Amino acid sequence: MDKNLYADHMATLCRRYDEILESCGFDTLNVFSGVPRMQFLDDNPYPFKVNPQFKALVPITDNPNSWVIYRRGQKPKLLFYRPVDFWHYVPPAPQTFWSELYDIELLSKPADAREFLNADNAAFIGEADRFQDWPLGEINPETLINRLHWARAYKTPYEVACLREANRIAVAGHRAAELAFRGGASEFEINQAYLSATGQGENTMPYGNIVALNEHAAILHYTHLSTQRLPGTELKTFLIDAGADCNGYCADITRTYSYADSEFAQLVAAMDEKQLQLVDGLKPGLPYPDLHRQCHLKVGELLAQFDIIKSSAESAVESGLTRPFMPHGLGHFLGLQVHDVGGHQSGPDGGTTPPPAEYPFLRTSRTIEENQVFTIEPGLYFIDSLLAELKASSLASEVNWNKVEEFRPYGGVRIEDNIVVGAEANENLTRACEAKY
Repeated sequence: MDKNLYADHMATLCRRYDEILESCGFDTLNVFSGVPRMQFLDDNPYPFKVNPQFKALVPITDNPNSWVIYRRGQKPKLLFYRPVDFWHYVPPAPQTFWSELYDIELLSKPADAREFLNADNAAFIGEADRFQDWPLGEINPETLINRLHWARAYKTPYEVACLREANRIAVAGHRAAELAFRGGASEFEINQAYLSATGQGENTMPYGNIVALNEHAAILHYTHLSTQRLPGTELKTFLIDAGADCNGYCADITRTYSYADSEFAQLVAAMDEKQLQLVDGLKPGLPYPDLHRQCHLKVGELLAQFDIIKSSAESAVESGLTRPFMPHGLGHFLGLQVHDVGGHQSGPDGGTTPPPAEYPFLRTSRTIEENQVFTIEPGLYFIDSLLAELKASSLASEVNWNKVEEFRPYGGVRIEDNIVVGAEANENLTRACEAKY
């Protein structure tokens, strides 16, 4: 990563943190990376996941018991944990593109951090349960965290570069996964091909990979990874929702493939067109729920086009008929977390703007602004439980149930890209990476 790009990012970050700390009445911010948590009745820990507010300040995702001490107007201090340990890997002292911008102290024991902490006009962000009597400051103050969450929606060029690289890595994985699917691999084998192509393990992935063959595509967060291979006569479709990591920033990409040239393949191609139209509709000044409503109209158009419903797209949206076929939100903020924070915030001081009552799972109710990053992921599914409810409702007569039965073995379709909002034009990080293959 370019040093100058990161230096500019840190200059922006310092201005942001100085303003937020001053407005909240703090001089110092102590941020703890976290510790591994032991599994119940076991001596093995769960996979370590870093405090996202720690990696917001320094691109370290895999080193517990570390700290960033940020004091207004001063160079940030990094307390980097390097124990004497012959059981586990000990990372080297940081010497990389970002290290010159921090005063770095090496800790051989977790307790050594205490001497560097000062609670005077200080705030602490992290898990505080093991720091009794430590000089942490005010623990996780809500107003401060709200302001930091709000600010994270606006990405710097460095952050966009990280998201771009995460997409490049993930696209390589998606290419390998499609080839494995075409070769008749099992879900487990497809996932292994994905991980190998990205060079990242399951614990590095920003979320559990969704690798779904056939009707499993109707399970929105399917992560079972069956080892069963299906013969070509039984293979129908493949949905993969999988990402990658770059310096703590996430990619989140979904693709759907039909095994044969079928009507479902035509549905996938038609959804791809609708998805790109929604990407073009991601404009500054538009409330994100309005774009979600446009998504439902496009889903209604597909349902009518493929003779799944008898009513018009407009009527289907108005009556709620599209909702069982598209039960999730159009997308969400993307950044240091795959479902990045602040999507329902009303303003920097907090408060929430809930999603529309008819679309309760929409993760973003904010107005779209320049330099925000969103996923756009419309879908159309044949989910048994939702279809059963629909069949028992007053809208049942509006559905061509024979057509539904034809599509049910395919599970569903979802297409997802990662988009940087621009003043004049958006950057589709995902498609740009795909175009290079």
